[in-house]
Amino acid sequence: MKKYNIAIAGITGAVGQEIISILQEKRFPVNDIKGLASERSAGKEFVFGGSAKKIEVLSDDSFKGVDIAFFSAGGAISKKFVPSAVKAGAVVVDNTSAFRMEPDIPLVVPEINAHEVKNYTRRGVIANPNCTTAIALMGIAPIHKFSRVKRIIASSYQSVSGAGAKAIKELENQVFDWANKKEPKNSVFPYQIAFNVIPHIDAFTENGFTKEEMKLHNESRKILGDSKLVAVCTTVRVPVFRAHSVAVNIETESKVSVDRARELIKGFSGVQLCDDISRNVYPMPLYWSGKDDCAVGRLREDYTVPNGLSFFVVGDQIRKGAALNAVQIAEELLKYL
Repeated sequence: MKKYNIAIAGITGAVGQEIISILQEKRFPVNDIKGLASERSAGKEFVFGGSAKKIEVLSDDSFKGVDIAFFSAGGAISKKFVPSAVKAGAVVVDNTSAFRMEPDIPLVVPEINAHEVKNYTRRGVIANPNCTTAIALMGIAPIHKFSRVKRIIASSYQSVSGAGAKAIKELENQVFDWANKKEPKNSVFPYQIAFNVIPHIDAFTENGFTKEEMKLHNESRKILGDSKLVAVCTTVRVPVFRAHSVAVNIETESKVSVDRARELIKGFSGVQLCDDISRNVYPMPLYWSGKDDCAVGRLREDYTVPNGLSFFVVGDQIRKGAALNAVQIAEELLKYL
């Protein structure tokens, strides 16, 4: 089997670390791997395949001989260095929002639109969707393929790990302070997150929605290939360490019964049906953290519209929402390299 030279820009972050782990779990055909980060991390080590390797400073000259470059260091870094990676001959799988809505760059969830990967040749870049969008669509897509989804209404319950390592530590510290009768302090979030929910993720836009909320509308259209689809979302940060949850309501063109929806979800790769209210079985982030598959449950007909369904989706946003999805894109990419 041919092996490939890999680079990971943003290797010290949660997603970068998860990509390392998943590449090894999946036995991805790696010839050599290069870890790239800022100057403050240069010289630190990471382990791959039992061998320690030194982290290098990310620069325009980092990509010579690289076949596939994963980027997870933030949108500004991607905009600055992705062109250099492509110019050097690497295909970029980008985990940021930098290129998602560029019309000539594929935006891919492999279980849904793997056929788009071949279009990497247009720009040398494949974009990874927003984590909440990817997780929500893993529940929506099986039904959409059977009967077109016209409208999505969603509310997200997003874990603190979606805001990075400092956010995880902030929740830990606040819980510790509360337990010890100290005043919790916040710096990552605008308010205390422990024992609270904050209906505000990302910057607000002119229409009153946040950028995070608009991503579900814009990215769902692109991934599902349906410019008439409309989606409205409220994104909420919750005091959960890892794994996002999304309450979804959809309206379809033709009626889809709950039993049929369950069958469709059961038959869809990357999703598990977790739906038995007689035994209190439904998806919860505590039990889906660290898992590859997303879970769908609480399936029920929406009695307020003729063709409506409501359900609850849970997925690990560091894995399926980012690192796992990126590696799955790279696996699909190997068919064309």
